[in-house]
Amino acid sequence: MTTIELTTAARQMLERDILPFWMERMQDPRGGFYGRIDGNNVVHPDAPKGAILCARILWTFSAAYRVLGSEEYLVLATRAKRALLDDFFDPEQGGVYWSLTADGMPLDTKKQIYAIGFAIYGLSEYARATGDEEALAHAVKLFFDIENHSFDTVKNGYFEAFTREWGDIADMRLSDKDANERKTMNTHLHILEPYTNLYRIWPDQRLRAAIQNLVDIFLTKILDADTRRMHLFFNDDWQSMVPGTSYGHDIEASWLIHEAMNVVGNTSHDSETSDTPGPQVLAPWFQTLLTLDPLAEPRQWWEYAETVVGYLNIWQHTGNDEAMNKVMETWTFINDYLIDREAGEWYWSVTSDGTPLRTEDKAGFWKCPYHNSRMCLEIIERLSAV
Repeated sequence: MTTIELTTAARQMLERDILPFWMERMQDPRGGFYGRIDGNNVVHPDAPKGAILCARILWTFSAAYRVLGSEEYLVLATRAKRALLDDFFDPEQGGVYWSLTADGMPLDTKKQIYAIGFAIYGLSEYARATGDEEALAHAVKLFFDIENHSFDTVKNGYFEAFTREWGDIADMRLSDKDANERKTMNTHLHILEPYTNLYRIWPDQRLRAAIQNLVDIFLTKILDADTRRMHLFFNDDWQSMVPGTSYGHDIEASWLIHEAMNVVGNTSHDSETSDTPGPQVLAPWFQTLLTLDPLAEPRQWWEYAETVVGYLNIWQHTGNDEAMNKVMETWTFINDYLIDREAGEWYWSVTSDGTPLRTEDKAGFWKCPYHNSRMCLEIIERLSAV
């Protein structure tokens, strides 16, 4: 498959197999979007609604409108924007609620920084696509909410979660699969990601400094200098508290950090004369990632999507043929096994023999259109310029 053929196939996948699912099945007549569709494509209208799902729908359809220009994508993006601002946004304390009841009332009102980050990501993309001042203003407000309440002014970095009133909270975990630690790789990554997108339309120097600091945190505290893999959970002093790595987050972070470097310019780790900041310091990390096998074991849908973007980024900036081989191998696997050709969207995962894993959601708190839609959009934008 040539890069031109891959670009065409990515657009077809996005417009035929991914976006229609969310447009046709997820809109709740009560407002916003349903909270869950299970692995058998059954809607659960009484399921709680998560802020992350709403924010990721907002990002996805805003980006699709920006890149592809279809008005039907703008309609859904605007619906998601209204749901996020009217229902999830906390008008008294700031930030966004973690979840709502099925009929749109606040349910879990904790302030999870990860979710606030995705609210910035969605709102900034809507503003980027449309010039909407309301979305930009709320994205900026959420930036200051994070900086004022979550930033560790003593030991650097960002704390995980708070009560609605920004007080200490006992359980800071994103999910029951996570360690209950005050700082995590995952949340820092998904603060860096929206901050970078916000900087594209609001090039504020405080925001730029925060992005540069986040890049430095990743390169000096989160990324292990010896193994070139990321640690996951930390205490206040940046000591790694739980052994292990995450393949999906390693490959995702490699391109998001590179993107941040290129958007804001030089960090303390770059050459002052570099025209394309990033590759110099990230090259050893890229090399380590090239030794990994993205198809070595069954992975979740999002890891396959990030694999394509991560290795495509490495190929673009190094010319390494092995990186492009990994792109094509992973694309073929996705195309052959992950897409639900009848109902649309991707399965959560497949078993080792290629059987769809229907015990996990098709849409829900964590199963959202952002990873796979972003993969398609990144292919279209990156390879259309080649």
